[in-house]
Amino acid sequence: MTQPEISFEFFPPQTLEASFRLWDTVQTLAPLAPRFVSVTYGAGGTTRELTRDAVATLHKSSGLKVAAHLTCVDASRSETLAIADSFAAAGVTDIVALRGDPPKGQERFVPHPDGFAHSVELIAALAESGSFTIRVGAYPDTHPEAPHAQADIDWLKAKLDAGADEALTQFFFEAETFLRFRDACAKAGIDKPIVPGILPIENWAGAKKFAKRCGAQVPDWVDQAFDKAIRDNRHDLLATALCTELCSDLIDEGVDKLHFYTLNRPELTRDVCFALGITPKADLQNVA
Repeated sequence: MTQPEISFEFFPPQTLEASFRLWDTVQTLAPLAPRFVSVTYGAGGTTRELTRDAVATLHKSSGLKVAAHLTCVDASRSETLAIADSFAAAGVTDIVALRGDPPKGQERFVPHPDGFAHSVELIAALAESGSFTIRVGAYPDTHPEAPHAQADIDWLKAKLDAGADEALTQFFFEAETFLRFRDACAKAGIDKPIVPGILPIENWAGAKKFAKRCGAQVPDWVDQAFDKAIRDNRHDLLATALCTELCSDLIDEGVDKLHFYTLNRPELTRDVCFALGITPKADLQNVA
C-alpha cells in the first residue's frame, strides 16, 4: 500500500493545561513528518488571538510548516487582512480560509458591515496579495446551509477559481462518500487537490454531535458498531480499526493525502498512521 502524505489539525489552547496537551500532541505527531499542521479558530472567531499565538509559537519552535485558519466572522476587511499580514510577517504563509461559523447565539452567519461577505471574497483578497498558499473547506456530505449537494460543488469551484490552491474536506464515515464527491468535483471541472478530512473518533457521543452540526451523515451500521463496542469496553479498538480501514480504502482508490482532525488528542491518530505504515522519521524523533 502506498503511504500517503499527511497533515494534522490542532486547536489553540485556552488554559495552561490545554497548552501542555497541545505541545504533547505536537511532540507525538511531529516525528511522522506531516506536510503541514493547521490551527483552528473557535466558533465565531472566539479564539482569534489564541490562534495567532499558537501559530507563532508552533512556527518558531516545532520545525513544522504551520497553516493558520482565518475567517470572515466579526471583523472588517482591513482587520482580517491585517491578521493575514501579521502571519506573513511571522513567516507563516499557509492559510486555511473559511467563512467561519456564526458567533454563539446567532443562528446564521451575518457579515461584518465592513467585512468580507463570504469566503470567496476573502480568498480573492488573499490570492491578490500573492503571499499565501490558500486552503479551503469542502463538504462531501451536504453542508447544513446548502440547498442541495451540487451547491457545495459549485461553491467549492468558486473558491478554487478565486485563487485557492487546495481543499480540505469535512470528515465523513464511509470512503464512498468522499469518492462520489471527488467524481462529482471532477465532472464540474475541478482539477485542484481535494484532501479528505479524517476524524479518529475519541468519543462517539461527541462525534455524533459534531456530525449533526456539520451535516456529516452517520451510517446506522457505524452507530450500532460503536454502541456495541462501548458496551464491551472496546471503543478505542473499534475507532482505530474503522479509521484505518477508511484510510486504507481511500488510498486504494488513489488518494495520496490525508488530513487528520486530532482534537489535540494524538494517540488514535498516531496509531492509525502506524497501521498505515507511516512511522517516525529518524531525524524528527526529538522535537525541540
